[in-house]
Amino acid sequence: MMTIQLLLAGEATAAEHEATFTRTNPLSGEVVTTAAAASAGDAQRAADVASQAFDAWSQTGPGERRAKLLKAAELMEARQGDFIDRMVEETGATVGWAGFNVKVAADVLREAAALTTQIQGDIIPSNVPDSMAMGVRTPCGVVVGIAPWNAPIILGTRALATPLACGNSVILKASEQCPATHHLIGEVLQEAGFGDGIVNVITNAPDNAAEVVSALIAHPAVRRINFTGSTSVGKIIAEQASRYLKPVLLELGGKAPLLVLEDADIEAAVDAAIFGAFFNQGQICMSTERVVVDHRIADAFVDKFAARAQALKAGNPRDEGNALGTLINAQSGEKLNSLLDDAVSKGARVAAGGKAEGVVMQATVVDGVTRDMRLYREESFGPVVAVMRVSGDEEAIRIANDSEYGLSSAVFSRDSARAMKVASRLQTGICHINASTVHDEPQMPFGGTKSSGYGRFGGKAGIEEFTELRWMTMQLGPRHYPI
Repeated sequence: MMTIQLLLAGEATAAEHEATFTRTNPLSGEVVTTAAAASAGDAQRAADVASQAFDAWSQTGPGERRAKLLKAAELMEARQGDFIDRMVEETGATVGWAGFNVKVAADVLREAAALTTQIQGDIIPSNVPDSMAMGVRTPCGVVVGIAPWNAPIILGTRALATPLACGNSVILKASEQCPATHHLIGEVLQEAGFGDGIVNVITNAPDNAAEVVSALIAHPAVRRINFTGSTSVGKIIAEQASRYLKPVLLELGGKAPLLVLEDADIEAAVDAAIFGAFFNQGQICMSTERVVVDHRIADAFVDKFAARAQALKAGNPRDEGNALGTLINAQSGEKLNSLLDDAVSKGARVAAGGKAEGVVMQATVVDGVTRDMRLYREESFGPVVAVMRVSGDEEAIRIANDSEYGLSSAVFSRDSARAMKVASRLQTGICHINASTVHDEPQMPFGGTKSSGYGRFGGKAGIEEFTELRWMTMQLGPRHYPI
């Protein structure tokens, strides 16, 4: 069992009144982590120390920031085993998914290191004689990152890396589902030189989440908030931040469609759908939740897709024979079973898999999903994919766009021009042609539309999110004034 404290100003610190909470393993139910349970007062304290650190950190040069971020990437990879152990125990992820998290998170840090010399401005022509006008990007202040449990190492690191590269001090508000995993990110960054309040980590019990987040948003030193998680919580965070006129970057829920046109390479589409729908038990914001397939090839596609899904096995994530691990909790299984029951009662057919048993659910394919079924529009966030049969490209586009979500999508066709035309009409922030809906690279602009949020992580797009754009002028000669 792991015991962790708050990480404030480079020191392990108990929460107010020494309050703690526990996290249990999803499969065994055994307590695996005891973590400090922060209060609103602790949140304010974290913002205070981050504010104190900002003045000095914001004045550092790109070389120093780059060196620390690169060192953090090396340290993260060196502690891969620790990260994997914590993530598997707290979230029920497979060893492979946890290891992949470490690799991508280290790359996120390296990409952030590269961005330190890309924080650029502009010389803007002025109508005033002898006036040199500039657009200058500067650090904005304290940045709060709120990260989820499903890809905790990647998303926890992403919440901090670019803000740090831009010269901001940061607070990671860890997920209640994986406090030790997220805390280890803070430990690594501190060891790399981000101590003394530049990087802070707070953990909280589930019942205290709302008050802790509210206290962070309200603190005057906090100038940006980024949140990855559910749409319902994202709306609350956006509303609260708006009261203080604070910008928010939101990466929220998804219901990603994968369109299989009648001229598609069926084998390639099946490969992408299997990976997109079932990797990490479908608990990824980009997971393929809908396969929209032309009726002319639907039978062939579903037969191959269902056979591949049936061959996957879910269970103990430490069993090498299991391609899938567990769901995050039993409540998730209950929701998935409810969606499944509703679809079947209205005429859908389970082509592979079936109901969850506790936190274990096999890869499930539901054919013949229609608009009157909950599975058509509700985010399942589990190993359940809905197959929808359509007639032609126009209906495929209409069905794909008939969702409140707009994060990721994919189109399969042997005709590249046709696929591009279809892709250009999909209402998603991300679209992949002849590839899975699940794909991420640190340098890419990552984010969604509609109820999937707004703002973009990644590359130069991230710089715009975590800096202030200031107009500055320098008068190089006499200035004439009218009075």
